[in-house]
Amino acid sequence: MTTLSHRSAVEPFHAMDVLAEATRRRDAGFPVISMAVGQPSHPAPKAALEAARAALEHGRLGYTDALGTLSLRTAISDHYHRHYGIAVDPRRIAVTTGSSAGFNLAFLALFDPGDRVAIARPGYPAYRNILAALGLKVVEVDADASNGFTLTPEGLADAELREGGPIRGVLLASPANPTGTVTGRAQLQALAEYCAAKDITFISDEIYHGLTFVGEETTALAVTDAAVVINSFSKYYCMTGWRIGWMVLPEDKVRGFERIAQSLYISPPELSQIAAEAALGASAELEVYKESYAVNRALLLKRLPELGFTIASPMDGAFYAYVDASRFTNDSMAFAHRMLAEINVAATPGRDFDPVEGHRAMRFSYAGAPADIETAIERMAGWLKA
Repeated sequence: MTTLSHRSAVEPFHAMDVLAEATRRRDAGFPVISMAVGQPSHPAPKAALEAARAALEHGRLGYTDALGTLSLRTAISDHYHRHYGIAVDPRRIAVTTGSSAGFNLAFLALFDPGDRVAIARPGYPAYRNILAALGLKVVEVDADASNGFTLTPEGLADAELREGGPIRGVLLASPANPTGTVTGRAQLQALAEYCAAKDITFISDEIYHGLTFVGEETTALAVTDAAVVINSFSKYYCMTGWRIGWMVLPEDKVRGFERIAQSLYISPPELSQIAAEAALGASAELEVYKESYAVNRALLLKRLPELGFTIASPMDGAFYAYVDASRFTNDSMAFAHRMLAEINVAATPGRDFDPVEGHRAMRFSYAGAPADIETAIERMAGWLKA
């Protein structure tokens, strides 16, 4: 009798389980509003859709270079110069099948089984799950009000003492999911210098860049050439289903990443690469989309505390409200399932992001349409009073 590997025994990605349940209910005719996942309600930019239609017309879509088309890599390089004032050689850029493929490649190319990799807690659950599946040791470092909800050299040094062994990698997200933390330039500089001094690989998750509402949005490339930067077209560019992202790599790491990418993915989908290149020029349209998230953000900042939730971390970037729900529950999983079953509002249990304290927390995504977010809040208001 065949069995599953130990690698498959990772924690479920509960946000995706909630989304699947919400989809089943919607398909059954229930008026579900999802605040469970970070999926913009807006379509891909018009320029991206037009470029994809034109590509489908000629139909000559196939494999590209494993690290993506030179055209898209050059366009991404131009984006760094235009947006950040930074020169990035296109040869250092790797196009990936979503940021998820970028994380897979980074963990495989940079670490060996048993290596320790530090992440923030609360943090994106897929980090923890992928690292565990690959046989890496996850070191969770508390990110709370005492350290500005981000990773710091002091926190990492304490973690190394606690673990009794060296940390080989540090993964920081800014803006962060679920906390919304935006880590500023000075903090990034300190973290990069600590990693360099300790020979620690620094990975910067920047998939929510473009969605900063408060604070200083800085790419790690502004403070170090040694960082591995991961970004995506899913969030700011509203292209979740196109599964297209990118990485910026230190020059001496490119070939190692390419070798693994060739065998794991062959290449990113060409159609998505064509659309993504067009999306890079759609900032005017995308800034209008961002304004709708700002409206939602303001609503949740006002209404969630009125409903009895405590905002547990900054909502400075990304599009999430991470809240203390202990007034209502000590079992965020059960709370999420009840809310979906009883009022058709989907949200993510904090257990996804924090296996220690997350049973008292919830995450609400405000990436949806403002009218839907307003309706969801009104449903919750009546439900919580009942």
